[in-house]
Amino acid sequence: MKQRQKHKLADTAQQIVGGFLLAGPFVVTQEVWLLAQNMTMFHSLFLVGSVMAIGYGGLYGADNDRDPRTEAAVVGIPVRFISVMLVAFGSVGTLAFAITAPDLFLSELDEWPRMLVTFRALSVAAVFSVVGAVTTDSLF
Repeated sequence: MKQRQKHKLADTAQQIVGGFLLAGPFVVTQEVWLLAQNMTMFHSLFLVGSVMAIGYGGLYGADNDRDPRTEAAVVGIPVRFISVMLVAFGSVGTLAFAITAPDLFLSELDEWPRMLVTFRALSVAAVFSVVGAVTTDSLF
């Protein structure tokens, strides 16, 4: 029986570089925040599912040398995939709050609506962040 491959800190570091690289331009773009204001929670959940599909497909569909059944897993979910999801959403969230984007772009909204629109904006930017994270993970 083949031993499960461990997910290394270097793998996550590569994902972080790619995730932040592609997330940055979208977190600071007013159009993303305007789109988020017009989205419903359904749209946002659809994007979250899309991010997951892109992440999984990019990690395991595009790379024939990688098999999710042979990687370290938590409750059957590959650690590499969990890492990519944390990086995709974590990088956009970190950038949004570090540069106070919700305060700038959503200043007219009260606290609760601002949080909801922020979640929707993060789901938009995560689409691009996951592409960066998966690409750097696969290339290096």
